[in-house]
Amino acid sequence: MQSSAQFLQPPASPLPPKQIQGTATTTKTLSIPNQCCKFSRRELAIGTNSSLILLLGSQAIEPLNLSRARADELTDSPDKIEPEEPSRKVDYCSDQNVTKRAFLEVSVDGEPIGRIIIGLYGDKAPVGSTRFSKLVSGAAGVSYRRKEFARIMPNYVQHGGLRSFGVDAELAKNTGRTMEIDSLVDEWEKQSEGCQGTKNVARSVSIIVRDPSKPPPKMKLVARKGKLEIDQEELGKDVNGTEFTIAVKDSPDLDASALVIGRVLDGMDVVERIGQVKTVKENTSSPYFRVAKLIGDKRAVVAERGFNRPYSKVIITNCGLMD
Repeated sequence: MQSSAQFLQPPASPLPPKQIQGTATTTKTLSIPNQCCKFSRRELAIGTNSSLILLLGSQAIEPLNLSRARADELTDSPDKIEPEEPSRKVDYCSDQNVTKRAFLEVSVDGEPIGRIIIGLYGDKAPVGSTRFSKLVSGAAGVSYRRKEFARIMPNYVQHGGLRSFGVDAELAKNTGRTMEIDSLVDEWEKQSEGCQGTKNVARSVSIIVRDPSKPPPKMKLVARKGKLEIDQEELGKDVNGTEFTIAVKDSPDLDASALVIGRVLDGMDVVERIGQVKTVKENTSSPYFRVAKLIGDKRAVVAERGFNRPYSKVIITNCGLMD
């Protein structure tokens, strides 16, 4: 309260007591300021609040003026620094030279919906594109003909490929072809190192080389012929390098499991039509499913395999090479 009263007093400093005792005139003159400086508690409170507002206002305005001044200096300066544009990632896999063209004719529940034309990257993915072209043309003894699309995801559609057992495996074996995917994995690793950004961009066609639901392979210690060796965990046990995907939208979640071998040149409307087929609803968020999978209930594993599967039969009725 005392500091507030001192702040509100007139700027003229009062005379010393000795001068006040000099004459009556001086005493009358000084009685006026004494009367002016008598404030009630309410007036002192209002004055104190006003002083604080003035002080805070001046402190807030000062940095604002400084920032405006700095902005004016940057604007007027001839050597002003332009804001840097964000660096753009190069889509190494999305713009490649097409060496071969293949086609897939698709039907939904027996009704033809059109043809998909695919350009294969024979230069950058020779192993993957060769395998795909042999399966499309039937040169491997087996073909994608009459095989179904197994999963329909929001960003991509996935073909079920060939079976590693039964008729498909026997036909492949008779032509000297195996289901091993070692070369595909090597090519996938090269592509993972060479590609920048998302590899499975929209329109990309890829071969699955490992199970996307499993974690990446790790190094482990194994015993061979009585010696301990460091080796990588087995890859491709559940996949055989014949399943492929077509990306409807950019699908970075596929980069950890799929090798990009080409892109759709024509027929994306057919791919989008496949993506609109109704599927089994995914239920992984259910607490019952989580508990069942946690305790290793086989019913949860079977149910998970059925998630995102189409209710309708989406089949490749015909396929082959165009060049």
